[in-house]
Amino acid sequence: MILESKTCAFFGHRKIEITEELKQSVREKIEELILKHNVLIFLFGSRSDFDSLCHLIVTQLKQKYPEIKRIAYTCKNESCFLESEREKWEKTLSTLTKKEVHLNCFEEEFDHKTKYTAGRASYVERNQAMINDSDFCIFYYDEKRQPPQRNRNLYIVGSTKSGTKLAYEYAKQKKKVIYNMYLTSVK
Repeated sequence: MILESKTCAFFGHRKIEITEELKQSVREKIEELILKHNVLIFLFGSRSDFDSLCHLIVTQLKQKYPEIKRIAYTCKNESCFLESEREKWEKTLSTLTKKEVHLNCFEEEFDHKTKYTAGRASYVERNQAMINDSDFCIFYYDEKRQPPQRNRNLYIVGSTKSGTKLAYEYAKQKKKVIYNMYLTSVK
């Protein structure tokens, strides 16, 4: 009997403290999903320390489980580097910057249906598309964290909810299996 592969997406606050315990917990959870639930597809957004940590771990695990796939969900003003072109781009960028460059690469970039029509908060719609396409969601979500407020022309702008909070609430609403790694990192 061949099991259908499952999908997992990652979401987390932009800036987090990355500890050895967090790295180990995330690695164990990802490997558990691969071995026990046949999760072979991993979806990534952008711009967060947690996403970068998860991408690094999935990339390391790809050596042990070459069948796993990393897919980038980007917003309209973002792009990614494909694994098939990694060496060429790392060499080019290293030459230009005169220092060694290592890129986060993916097997595929997925153009979700709202990529080019989403407005200013396009990352919210991108996150919802990732959740819709996932069986499991791994978060780093601190419910007490408030997003920074930006002062533009003396008016305070911004949501009182972080993008991570919006994604977490949406994943709960969609009844996704959620693992919150923040809870494993808090003593």
